[in-house]
Amino acid sequence: MEKYFELNERLGIKLPALHKNWEDYTFHTQQSILLEWEKIRGYIPDRIAELEEHINMKQASLSDESDFRKSCQLNTEIAELASIINDLWLWYRTNQDIGGKAHH
Repeated sequence: MEKYFELNERLGIKLPALHKNWEDYTFHTQQSILLEWEKIRGYIPDRIAELEEHINMKQASLSDESDFRKSCQLNTEIAELASIINDLWLWYRTNQDIGGKAHH
């Protein structure tokens, strides 16, 4: 399955990396890809929880921070983590429609 998925460093999960149209894969290969995707999808809520924990820690630091530059940096980091969470939810909702989304 390694050739059908690539690690996305930003999101911290593997994403589909299909190099041909979904219909060009055999039924068996499609089923194997979907099974692997379901395993990855199952991990997404845990990954989101990890990121939310990081956000909470940064927000706690932000509430005690008096240095303006450091506050701006923490806000930027929080925004990036929130963006990652948003993207993870989009992938989570992709469900079994990876055939259409993955090769675009």
